[in-house]
Amino acid sequence: MSDSNDNTSWWKRLSGGLRRSSTSLGGALADLVTKRRLDATMIGEIEDALVRADLGVGLATRIAAAIGEGRYDKDVSPQDINVVLASEVEKTLAPVAKPFIIDETKKPFVVLVIGVNGSGKTTTIGKLAAKFRSEGKTVILAAGDTFRAAAIEQLKIWGQRIGADVIARDAGSDPAGLVFDAVTRAKTQSADVLVIDTAGRLQNRTELMEELEKIVRVMKKVEPDAPHAVLLVLDATVGQNALSQVEVFSKIAGVTGLVMTKLDGTARGGILVAIAEKFALPIHFIGVGENVEDLQPFTARDFARALAGLE
Repeated sequence: MSDSNDNTSWWKRLSGGLRRSSTSLGGALADLVTKRRLDATMIGEIEDALVRADLGVGLATRIAAAIGEGRYDKDVSPQDINVVLASEVEKTLAPVAKPFIIDETKKPFVVLVIGVNGSGKTTTIGKLAAKFRSEGKTVILAAGDTFRAAAIEQLKIWGQRIGADVIARDAGSDPAGLVFDAVTRAKTQSADVLVIDTAGRLQNRTELMEELEKIVRVMKKVEPDAPHAVLLVLDATVGQNALSQVEVFSKIAGVTGLVMTKLDGTARGGILVAIAEKFALPIHFIGVGENVEDLQPFTARDFARALAGLE
């Protein structure tokens, strides 16, 4: 972000967006530590509260141990706990907080965007494309979600808004054929970035997963090393179910990075930490609202402090 005002306004949106998560987690921990001095039983209760907050067992154990270090038989304030929580969460997230980099030697740089129904894929594509356009890049959007007329229309609206060509066909068309055309045209036009939308698919629907494999196969006929990035869009409100989504989509489509949306709509923001702990996949962007500026590059420190409710 360009200046301190941008940083301040994003921090406000991030901390506001994560308020449900931080209030839920902070409240649970505060209730525990205000009753009595720290002992082994309380450490166990803190660990349980962290697991319930979707942080994952491994990290919950580490945080509880860090809280206990040097504090046995002492009064501990909620602020003490939150500082340790933020520190341990940041340590877990720092290795995966990676910027999304477009390799300018690839023209087009092909970005395949995948995820389940309702995860916010098409909106995320619009926001990302707006960012790429603001950096002066030429962008083509491919409406590969041919199952939903609304998704095709939504992408066309984004294209008009940001000045990006949209390659689309009628609803019900073959998505692999559309992707073939899109990659071909993006190459012909030497576009900087091609972003491909795909139909939302449940990770347990075999035929839809096979179609995703076909899309990847077909684009390789035009551009052998495409896709250059495979972004999995995750909806924070689904909590633990996001873990199985990452697992299955990674096997099928070789996920290269994650975008997590709707962090403002849930008290389960801790799931992002559990995903980082388990899969160590790069987290590129997070979203805390509907507007373009509500999707921003992911930074470990800011997220950890917002999740812990620190100013």
